Amino acid sequence: MYNNILLALDASATDRPIIEHIKQLAGHLHSRVLLLRVATGPAVQMYGEQAGGREVDEIRAYLEQVRAEFDTAGIQVTAEVGYCDPTKEILKWASQKGCDLIAMGTHGHKLLADLFLGTTATRVQHNISIPVLLLRAR
Repeated sequence: MYNNILLALDASATDRPIIEHIKQLAGHLHSRVLLLRVATGPAVQMYGEQAGGREVDEIRAYLEQVRAEFDTAGIQVTAEVGYCDPTKEILKWASQKGCDLIAMGTHGHKLLADLFLGTTATRVQHNISIPVLLLRAR
């Protein structure tokens, strides 16, 4: 059903529930998982994919930690760093890798906060035709 799952991470408390959920789902369906974390800091805004430094190093270390969890569970997994705009990067990587499901944790903002702040999850689900699985952190 879902052969390629893009799991978008933000290194916050919303990650743990969606990581655990996708480990189970991918294990049952024998899916491949693409982990994606997008760097958005000032250096990245200025230099894009050429940026390095602490933020990118921390993202790579975090992705490696999560990748190892999936690997230990016997799930095919790769990890990528995206740069600048989370929505654009999620859509780009999902398309490039032929993903048939995007999974994301959410913070659970309410209507007014979403209207003023916008959310990556909302923008992703309105700009793609594949299913988007959103799991609200508690």
